[in-house]
Amino acid sequence: MNSLVIDPFEFCRLEQTRGGEVPIVELERLAKDLASTNGAISWSLVGKTDALGHPRLGLSVSGRVHLRCQRCLVPYVFELESTSELLIANDEARADQIEEMLGEDEVDVIVAPKQLNALELLEDEALLAIPLSPRHDECPDQALTDVPMTKDKAPSPFDALKKWKR
Repeated sequence: MNSLVIDPFEFCRLEQTRGGEVPIVELERLAKDLASTNGAISWSLVGKTDALGHPRLGLSVSGRVHLRCQRCLVPYVFELESTSELLIANDEARADQIEEMLGEDEVDVIVAPKQLNALELLEDEALLAIPLSPRHDECPDQALTDVPMTKDKAPSPFDALKKWKR
């Protein structure tokens, strides 16, 4: 996978912005969960500082990915769309302190190294955005999913022994 290494603290302090498209085939962890590696993920990363001076990354990912329905096993297109706000801390103690101070559920606090691969971050966001158990709203061939799971019971070979014993 290609990398886009940034210093997240400087990125936020300087209020930088990056974005682009990355082919799905280059996102190995995401590609493993998909039915096809065709296409690309569009992304944007915006650095800023909140009112209290905490570094904050705004991350957006979008694209069309091909998932396999867990009901009928037929691939389908899923519109991937996710946006998140990430507060950056340099260690676990600081992250806990920020979480306790803010008490917000919509903002995640992450511990980031001085050198952060932004493409790994966007891949994480894409993985979190796909459903755990992907399914069509309505499977294209309902006949496949409407088949009853129970079959007529085959006669047991022990039935003949029961009759013989009598």
